[in-house]
Amino acid sequence: MSDQYTYAKFWRCALQVNPVGYNGTYRGADHGLDEAGYNQALLQKCVELGITVVGLADHGSVASVDALREMLQPHGIVVFPGFEIASNDKTHYVCLFSEETTGQQLERYLGNLDLLDPADGVRPSRLSSEQLIEKVDQLGGFIYAAHCTQDSGLLKNRLNHVWKLPKLRSAQIPGAVDDLAGVESDFYRKVLLNKDDAYRRERPIAVINAKDVAKPEDLEQPGATCLIKMTRPNFAAFKVAFLDPGSRIRLNSQQAESPIGKVLRMTVTGGYLDGVRVDFSDHLNTVIGGRGTGKSTLLECLRYALDFPPKGKQALKLHQEIIKENLGRAAGRLELVVVSSSQNGKQYTVSRRYGEPPIVRDLGGNVSTLLPRDLLPGIDIYGQNEIYELAQDETSRVQLLDRFLPQDGDYETKSADVHRRLTENQRKLVKSLSDLDDVKAHREVLQTPAAREAVAHEIHAPHLVDFLCPLQRHPLVDRAFALLASAHGQVGLPVEAVHALVIDSGELRAQQIVDAPVAKTPTHMGDLHDLLVQRHGGLIGLRRMA
Repeated sequence: MSDQYTYAKFWRCALQVNPVGYNGTYRGADHGLDEAGYNQALLQKCVELGITVVGLADHGSVASVDALREMLQPHGIVVFPGFEIASNDKTHYVCLFSEETTGQQLERYLGNLDLLDPADGVRPSRLSSEQLIEKVDQLGGFIYAAHCTQDSGLLKNRLNHVWKLPKLRSAQIPGAVDDLAGVESDFYRKVLLNKDDAYRRERPIAVINAKDVAKPEDLEQPGATCLIKMTRPNFAAFKVAFLDPGSRIRLNSQQAESPIGKVLRMTVTGGYLDGVRVDFSDHLNTVIGGRGTGKSTLLECLRYALDFPPKGKQALKLHQEIIKENLGRAAGRLELVVVSSSQNGKQYTVSRRYGEPPIVRDLGGNVSTLLPRDLLPGIDIYGQNEIYELAQDETSRVQLLDRFLPQDGDYETKSADVHRRLTENQRKLVKSLSDLDDVKAHREVLQTPAAREAVAHEIHAPHLVDFLCPLQRHPLVDRAFALLASAHGQVGLPVEAVHALVIDSGELRAQQIVDAPVAKTPTHMGDLHDLLVQRHGGLIGLRRMA
């Protein structure tokens, strides 16, 4: 492994590797290897699979750490020594420590964790989960919840108060998060996605795969390893990665199935930057640095090599000045090595000398007819001034964000359907508001004396007109005439409206009016009673016919 680490990358990590005796002691199986043969087989499998970081985690023991570490480290494999331990609530955790931690220090750490029987690796600690997590943090270690969805696991034991502890930053599951969909009413998946209120954390927990490795072949399983992004693989960088798991922790199931376009490196020959070589991270998308550190120069060189000149006049002028100053005075040459997603992950070299067009070559050095924009379609390059201009222009911001939206026909169809439904909803709301205004207007009309007199004539009871004046302000009379007017003039209403009208009129009893204090003339009140009964009976008939 090179001594130079200039950018962050994902390193494959196996974080629960057991020593030679684990398979026989805890699995009751025999892999047929002695300690030297087992350690050598582990080394070969790590090299074969590209595993760069190994966490050692025997149950309550560190006796075999040094022998295995001495086998792996000379081959560039970083070893985090540690152990698996159970708290007094029977929950299992893996504790890892710095690659510089000696076997003697590990023994002391294990002793500080208050095991019931240090000679028996299965017996739990006297410490609770909360105390264990706090103690490992004080010792400078890293602790994660082992097999949290299985027996003796943190989620299986339903310890939500422990799950929410900030110093517990990671939990191990056997495979992909989606594999847990529907298991125990989708409980595990919701908790891991931070969507269960009882287990909700301020920062989501980092999910890892770290299967118990009991024999070298176990490393081949997807659930035995995960990917962690670090510049130089060491314990300090490892712990930092778990502060930002969204960008620095990946399961094997989360790797992109199709090739990703990327710029691997840039080399400058001639000019002010002669001999400069820059290696880029696979996921680099932003260049940050202080004033005068070369951010703009780097960006404009990339732009020039790929033949993507800026669109703005001021940006174009600055671009030309930077390229002329750094390449133009000595006919400098840029060379980029890129991986093309549009060409199925093939690698190409793009070279451009000052004042000449770019040339694309394949891996064999043959000139290709492809253009740089064919290799990296959709690439956008923005200088810091252009970013500022984007922030001030709403249209430009929308165009920039639009590239992250689905561009297929399904998106267009859904968008059109949503627009149609919004338009229909607007039409219905306008009609409902108009209908409401009409109802309010009719109600106001029925409250006037003139309207009541008109209703009395319309229902062929003119002898009640004189009787209306003393009763016109009585609420029961208001209710009665409003109902009779509605029933008489709206026989053609929908069935639901007639039913409602009948039910409302049934609530009004003629006897209420007869017994009202304002009743002065029994004869007229009797006429009103008979009329209401008659109209009510007619409405009942209409209801039955409907």
